[in-house]
Amino acid sequence: MSDHGVNLRRVSVAVPQARGEQARAVMLELFPEGFEELDSNGALELVAYTNSAGEERIWQAFGGAASAADVDDDWEERWRQFHRPQRVGSLWIGPPWERPDADAIPVVIDPGRAFGTGGHATTRLCLQLLEAEERGSVLDVGCGSGVLSIAASKLGFAPVRGLDFDPQAVEATERNAAVNGVEIEVRLGDIRDAELPDADLALANIAGDAVGSLGPRLRAPRAITSGYLVSDDPVLAGYRLERRVQSDGWAADLHLRD
Repeated sequence: MSDHGVNLRRVSVAVPQARGEQARAVMLELFPEGFEELDSNGALELVAYTNSAGEERIWQAFGGAASAADVDDDWEERWRQFHRPQRVGSLWIGPPWERPDADAIPVVIDPGRAFGTGGHATTRLCLQLLEAEERGSVLDVGCGSGVLSIAASKLGFAPVRGLDFDPQAVEATERNAAVNGVEIEVRLGDIRDAELPDADLALANIAGDAVGSLGPRLRAPRAITSGYLVSDDPVLAGYRLERRVQSDGWAADLHLRD
């Protein structure tokens, strides 16, 4: 089994369809770069392939309702089927075992142990807004696997800085940046209290309530946020909403400072 399978567990939680949106929002906060959704006898089963830390987060978030098991012997193939390449404008985002489109700017993201390749709708929406922005410096708040940071760098934004509270995210961003041949300054820090540097553009693909708390602390004239449903309307204090894009029930917003 490859390194992807080391210490990995299949952790799932089943919820009634009526609670699907709320449960998806929780899973997105825990695993912003990817999780599976399966129909399980009329219920919605949400599945993450993660390590012991991710398993503990799910147990806490769902009050111990989650179930876990070692990954199957066919994990390598399941992993590759789960992480498929995506095309967003001029960008191709995909894992290292796929071949980028010849006419695209490639962003190669190895999912690692707990991070995806950017296939979630919120990531695609952020990239859609990002590509249209004037180039300048970027701060990626909650950088995860580094997909947004690396895409920004490939599109010509500089300098690009990333911040995440999870040491594995910092490590994943550094590793993926090296694979893509770009420079990302990434550091460990809690987005709730870490000092945020100046930037021309801030990116935050995080949970809606966390987006709402960022406004007073951001030092950027423009911000792209996501990680929440179309039905959500997070307020970024000190900013006005300029543009919203949506897909599969998820939304991303471009904000301009008042």
